[in-house]
Amino acid sequence: MAAADELAFHEFEEATNLLAQTPNETTTRSDQLGPKGHVAVAMDSGGSYGAEDEVEESDKTELLQEEKPQPGFWTFGYYQSFFDVDTSQVLDRIKGSLLPRPGHNFVRHRLRNRPDLYGPFWICATLAFVLAITGNLTLVLAQRRDPSIHYSPQFHKVTVASITIYCYAWLVPLALWGFLRWRKGVRERMGLYTFLETVCVYGYSLFVFIPTVVLWLIPVPWLQWLFGALALALSAAGLVFTLWPVVREDTRLAAGVLLLVVVLLHTLLAMGCKFYFFQPLPPEPMASPHQATSQPTATVLPPTLPRSVAA
Repeated sequence: MAAADELAFHEFEEATNLLAQTPNETTTRSDQLGPKGHVAVAMDSGGSYGAEDEVEESDKTELLQEEKPQPGFWTFGYYQSFFDVDTSQVLDRIKGSLLPRPGHNFVRHRLRNRPDLYGPFWICATLAFVLAITGNLTLVLAQRRDPSIHYSPQFHKVTVASITIYCYAWLVPLALWGFLRWRKGVRERMGLYTFLETVCVYGYSLFVFIPTVVLWLIPVPWLQWLFGALALALSAAGLVFTLWPVVREDTRLAAGVLLLVVVLLHTLLAMGCKFYFFQPLPPEPMASPHQATSQPTATVLPPTLPRSVAA
């Protein structure tokens, strides 16, 4: 049996002396023993354990990110980052486009320097298909009310709607971005959005037309125009409130003309969709029931008398 003094607790003189000299320091235990069987004590003068390791790891991460080569614009990896958004971000941006407020910049408060193409792409695709489908349904409903209207499926409307919506959502922002870039060269105080931010603003501004197009199925003309005017006002107001912080540093004439052109193009898009996709076909010419049932009657001539009798 071991002696009683071997089972008793012993104080480590080296560790005790170090702790007495620096009482505010923290210690860490090491499993490795010293040359004399003593426990090695590691002193940390920073007051926080592992702080230097965390700083070193963060520095390495930043260095690796800087050294990582950026993919070219012709590769899939370059565009992958523009689709890296979650559902909550897309819903928040849709909400911002539906509820524009003066002084509330959509780019700064919603995009936060992270534009995406996921939302604009699917909004344009949904709007194009909804336009084509509701345009055909309008003719079906009109034919039920008036049998004289001839209806046949119009699949070409899908192509027309897709080309119209996507060209508007890309070409108009491209022209606007080019004009603002040119004006920035003239007046250096003007701000400038990136091309992708401009595309993102226009893409989300079209979302309000999706429920509006569905509501246009209601066969009440004045109600259709009311829904269209409300959707146009919300969408155009979002564009104006977003572009105003950029163009307000320009001259009043240039800023006013630019915002007027933006609103007019938006109005032309809405009215063009209304007149093209929701215009009923003219009635098919049909014969009247009276003409269809009437038969030509033969004229009965009176019999002629013989010449001899007549003489």
